[in-house]
Amino acid sequence: MSSGKKMWSAALLATAVLAVTAACGSGGDGGGQTADGKIKLRFSYWGSDARQKMTEEAMKKFEAKNPNIDVEGEFSDFASYYETLSTKVAGSDAPDVISLEIRGLREYADRGTLADLTGKVNTADVDAKVLATGAIDSKQYAIPTGVNAFSLIVNKGLVEQAKATLPDDKTWTWEEYVELSNKITAGGGGKITGTQLSWNPAYLQIYAAQKGEPFYNGNKLGVSPQTITEWWGIMQNLIKGKGAPEAAKSAEIGATSIDQSLIGTNTGAMGMWWSNQLGAASKASGQQLDLLRMPKIKGATTGGMFTQPAMFYSASSKSEHAAEAAKFIDFMINDPEAGAIILSDRGLPASSKVLAAVRDKLPEADQKTLAFLEEAKGELTDPPAAPPKGASAMEEILTRYSEEVMFGRQTPEDAAQKFITEANASIAG
Repeated sequence: MSSGKKMWSAALLATAVLAVTAACGSGGDGGGQTADGKIKLRFSYWGSDARQKMTEEAMKKFEAKNPNIDVEGEFSDFASYYETLSTKVAGSDAPDVISLEIRGLREYADRGTLADLTGKVNTADVDAKVLATGAIDSKQYAIPTGVNAFSLIVNKGLVEQAKATLPDDKTWTWEEYVELSNKITAGGGGKITGTQLSWNPAYLQIYAAQKGEPFYNGNKLGVSPQTITEWWGIMQNLIKGKGAPEAAKSAEIGATSIDQSLIGTNTGAMGMWWSNQLGAASKASGQQLDLLRMPKIKGATTGGMFTQPAMFYSASSKSEHAAEAAKFIDFMINDPEAGAIILSDRGLPASSKVLAAVRDKLPEADQKTLAFLEEAKGELTDPPAAPPKGASAMEEILTRYSEEVMFGRQTPEDAAQKFITEANASIAG
């Protein structure tokens, strides 16, 4: 989930909601049949060119094992994915198998778009708590592909180059994070910035948890205005001390992919991303990168970090090939050969058997991710349940108000109240 993602605007969300609603009474969707009589399954997903290549390889492996089925990939970048998907659903043209994030799950499930996969896919080797994130009202609408955690990626070489020292990430505080970032920039000779600002809701969720506040409380935000104001204060201190780029530059790079981020271009020593993105960041930078725990509020009893499915596979409730759609999902989740192709691109495999089968094949960056999650396992909180409808707009809303504060156009106190009002309206149900 990546992290650097552009989420739906409020207008686009409204369009998508209407689109999905309009589709509820539609006829059958899905792939139909090919000219030579084979069953055609359509599979929608987003991602990088590398993900497309490995996914197509996995699809061919499935076709070889199921000669009567052709799988047709419907691929796009993340920015256009949900707009395209909502248009297809509205036109009674939903793909048979649909990739979703946890933020968009309830949006589609509550409107009858998704099939109940209970008993249709083997989930015996998927952790029960992780699996539960794809269930709504006791129906398993989505199967987790793999797990990750929102964390800090660091280039230790650049930290050393700036003559700075990393603190112990088990105990470090936000004040130390700001101080370190400022020091890296000061020692970077104008070529290295300490860190990159992040406005991902997962970051605020972690910070709020350190204060004992849930991000969502039913169909409302559970985060207090004071907590949001303090959270923005960390970013203001980073800009003030030059530990992060000034507001305009931060807004510019915040809208880019991890390839174009400070960490990916070796112009920044730290950045906050999902753990499964360590591989992409390492490939982009060509340097050794590592994962760190998020800093803590002084005196916090929890670090607030949590595991979460990287994404889900779901099936259209209108598919004319429900059994074949479930069979494909089962293959992508449970087949070690599929796991050996996809590795940790969609999170470390949700199936414990697949993870055991591929762990020695994982690239170095993914080995680090696995080791990091295993080491921090006892500190990570349970995966959160699917958030309310409207949560897909949260990153766009939070980014907009964060930029207002960083540019000095609104005070943190005013922006916090306005953000809560707009966010609550979005998720009111």
